[in-house]
Amino acid sequence: MQVDRTSEWFVPKFGSRRFRISVGILFLPYTSIVTCFAALGSISEPFQLERIAAICLIYVLALGVGAHLLDAVGGKTKPWGDLPKRKIWTIALSALGVAFTVGIYFAFLDSPWLFPIGIIEGFFLFAYNLELFGGRFHNNTSTIFSWGVLPVFAGSVIQSNSISIETIVIAAITAMVTYFLITTSRQYKLLKRNDGDIQAIKRKEIILKLITVGVVLSTISFFIVKVVI
Repeated sequence: MQVDRTSEWFVPKFGSRRFRISVGILFLPYTSIVTCFAALGSISEPFQLERIAAICLIYVLALGVGAHLLDAVGGKTKPWGDLPKRKIWTIALSALGVAFTVGIYFAFLDSPWLFPIGIIEGFFLFAYNLELFGGRFHNNTSTIFSWGVLPVFAGSVIQSNSISIETIVIAAITAMVTYFLITTSRQYKLLKRNDGDIQAIKRKEIILKLITVGVVLSTISFFIVKVVI
């Protein structure tokens, strides 16, 4: 089953089809949201800027590149059409290799709790995007836990090798945001797929854009507050 996603709001409306797919396949708004979640977790602890950068790099590569490329070729649907599998797999595994290498470096350095988080994230990354185990983990709960909660914990652990009450509160908020995001996104996709009401589609697009901008601005504001305090 093929589902064309090149008309969705986060895909550029200009350039060649190859360029548009290359950008769209990264799901940049959703990648930025998860990356912000990791940054929020990192900022929740006394932080070092290079560690914030490191955890953000890990999630950009692991989710933005690795997970999304695997989803494009490993799932039952082909939302971006038929892509060169060998090339996609090579890029995806290379990105994941760099992401896990950075994570392992900090885990051995002084943040060993990154090991279990990385193993769990790796499991969900492959199980979800390749729809392993009969697609049992391709669901809302897996998404909320792996991309709404664990990034916050990973961000905290890379700074202090611990998870504070503040971090848990932030993770609860990001989990709710993730639930709202994925339910709205699913409604949006169904409307697009079934040629639904244009105004309804636009409303969903506005909500998704507001979530993205809201998360990014909230992360920047939280960072500024932490610096000032």
